[in-house]
Amino acid sequence: MTPTTLSSHRILFPVADEYEDLEVWYPKLRLESLGARVVLATPDGKRCHGKHGYPLEADAALTDMRSKDFTGIMVPGGWAPDKLRRMQNLLLIIRELDDRGAMLATICHGPWVFISAKVLRGRRMTSTPGIRDDVENAGAIWRDEPVVVDGNLITSRRPPDLPAFGEAMAEYLTRQAVAK
Repeated sequence: MTPTTLSSHRILFPVADEYEDLEVWYPKLRLESLGARVVLATPDGKRCHGKHGYPLEADAALTDMRSKDFTGIMVPGGWAPDKLRRMQNLLLIIRELDDRGAMLATICHGPWVFISAKVLRGRRMTSTPGIRDDVENAGAIWRDEPVVVDGNLITSRRPPDLPAFGEAMAEYLTRQAVAK
């Protein structure tokens, strides 16, 4: 399925220092190329840097974000998710988006945030193999596949899987746009 436009979608990308550079920029550019609006939000609304030193200028502060303003969320990996998972506002946003059936997408270590939001029990997913135990201990069914889609939950393992991950997000968001 090749989407024509995702202009009705606004996707939250929560990011903090030590994010995995490719796991932010590839999905951001992929979704924006299809018309989606991506909001890069850091804990304080200020600049942060990726694991490989790439700077990111925030569009907003995570503390100011509300689920009602978004049609989905994409949590990248790196070491940032270990910091982000402590933000109660972000965990609430994830639970509210999940309740609405909005896209919950994550890659690599990003599932740590979804674990803390307690939205994984009984769901099929993937992640970097390094957090497989964390995912399974949260009640999810882990698969070693490039992308796993379980309803509104879209997960991927690591940067080499980004093309398939980008396609899965685009397909999900296109179905959502057509359904409206």
